[in-house]
Parts: sequence; structure tokens; C-alpha cells
Amino acid sequence: MIGYVTLGVADLTRAAKFYDPIAAELGVGRMMEFDTFIAWGEQGGAPGVAATLPFDGQPATIGNGSMVALQAKDADQVRRLYEIALANGGVDEGAPGPRGDDGFYAAYFRDPDGNKLNAFTMV
Repeated sequence: MIGYVTLGVADLTRAAKFYDPIAAELGVGRMMEFDTFIAWGEQGGAPGVAATLPFDGQPATIGNGSMVALQAKDADQVRRLYEIALANGGVDEGAPGPRGDDGFYAAYFRDPDGNKLNAFTMV
């Protein structure tokens, strides 16, 4: 079971500006915060997402093929999350829409550090 996912970032203030409104749309806020680390979610709730300056002091890098999927309650929320991401420095990786014919509806985007995320729901 996944407890949380941590993404390396170069600028924690910029990451907070990106992730705070996404978390708010999902109905959660910051659950932990330190000088080099912020985690969003709900203590004891669903898995959270964290942004961190790398502990080893080396530059943050993105994982090729890695992605964090954020579960939305419906297609409207998928669209809102996508719009929030792009309005806060995110980059488009695939506009909201159905993927395949099994009821999977998703939007894809990258955070300002290049980490890939998606918002999805099953309709």
C-alpha cells in the first residue's frame, strides 16, 4: 500500500504555488511542512503527495516513465485540476478526455520541475 509519493523539486516555494491549489481542489491541504519538504493530504487518509529539495543536495531530476496519478471524483474535477495545473506553471502533456473505451478519463501535465502527473476518474 502506498503511503505517499515524494517528488524532487528545485524550488520549494514554486512547488507550493503549484501544489497548494491542486490539493485544495482535491479537498486537502498541507499535512506536513518543513524548510525543505511539504506534504499534501490528510493524516490517515488516502496516499499523499510531497515535494522535497533532495536530501543529498544534488539537483532534483525527473524520472523517465514515472508519473503520479491523482484520483478525481468526476470528469469535471479532472478538467479543473488540469486547468489549475496549467494556470500555476504546469505544462500540458495531454488534454482532458477519454482514454480507451474502458471508462478511463484523464488529463496529463507536468509540474514546474518537469515531474509528470495526471488527474483521472473512471466514468
